[in-house]
Amino acid sequence: MLLKNSASQYAGFLEEWLEHLQDYKVNTPEQTAVMVVDMNNGFCNQGALASPRVNAVISPIVSLLRKAWAGGVREFYLLNDTHEPDAVEFAAFPPHCVRGTAESLPVQEIRNLEFFDLMHSVEKNSISSTQETGLLSKLQARPGLKEFIIVGNCTDLCVYQLAMALRLDANARQVKERRIIIPADCVATYDTPVELAKELGAAPHPGDIIHAVFLHHMALNAVDVVKQVVL
Repeated sequence: MLLKNSASQYAGFLEEWLEHLQDYKVNTPEQTAVMVVDMNNGFCNQGALASPRVNAVISPIVSLLRKAWAGGVREFYLLNDTHEPDAVEFAAFPPHCVRGTAESLPVQEIRNLEFFDLMHSVEKNSISSTQETGLLSKLQARPGLKEFIIVGNCTDLCVYQLAMALRLDANARQVKERRIIIPADCVATYDTPVELAKELGAAPHPGDIIHAVFLHHMALNAVDVVKQVVL
């Protein structure tokens, strides 16, 4: 009962907190990078892990990318699951986004962007964008980049891992000017309600509550969770 009461109070807090998120305006586009996490076909359109909730953020993400480009941002990173066929991660998740398949490609809406070929592409074989990818060292070599806008999926998995990696790297190296921004309208996670999970014999993953909890957890770690990014 204590857990139920506490969860109810916290859920109420989260709803109010989300309702009062503020917009974030980019004022220094030359110091800003947009990081697009796992907006692959395999999470949006096809395969075992495709989710309509993730598909639904394609449009706001593409809109943000276009506005960022028009506003002068020139640093864009695509962090894409590109798994080996025998990926160890498949012990936890069904096979997805295998190298060489359509699932591993960014969604067509992103590939259609006129500046797509200018985006930095980073392949990853885990939920982390920084493990065995060289991403942190590349960014450390770019001290002029001070603001990192992270969009994509999943809020509690790959987005969270990247946000925390960038935040902890800045903390450990005393990089005081770094900001990590998460626009709530451009991140999502999948939904497996408790009752459905029981039917499937799977682990429950209630999307709304997990999305909110992980946004709040990132905010507790000095990640700027905002309503949306404006330029």
